[in-house]
Amino acid sequence: MYSEQLLEHFQNPKNAGVLAEPAFTVNVENPACGDQLRLTARVEDGVVTAAMFQVRGCTASIGCGSALTVWLTGRRLDEISRLKGSEIAAAIEGLVGGLINESKHAALLMADGVAGLVRVARAG
Repeated sequence: MYSEQLLEHFQNPKNAGVLAEPAFTVNVENPACGDQLRLTARVEDGVVTAAMFQVRGCTASIGCGSALTVWLTGRRLDEISRLKGSEIAAAIEGLVGGLINESKHAALLMADGVAGLVRVARAG
């Protein structure tokens, strides 16, 4: 049902937790399934230098949260802001080895988190 890559991120999540201040914090939720993502990121000179996550949800959402932090770290905000949500979701899905249709919401939740991060970081 789940790929080896997704299970690896689920069983051994990278960057789980919350970054201390100064960091930007974004909370997003999928109203259909109730999964929740808290994404914290440190941005220096327009580059995400660190990212951590907390997920309350399914195996796919937890695995995608781990993959998201790996994907985000080192990326420029201006680069990220030019991507569509579907492109971000596809990138995360690729990092976890694909998702079954019933789990694609997890990658979309991560894309929502990235969009929120871009908004908060630019505002603040």
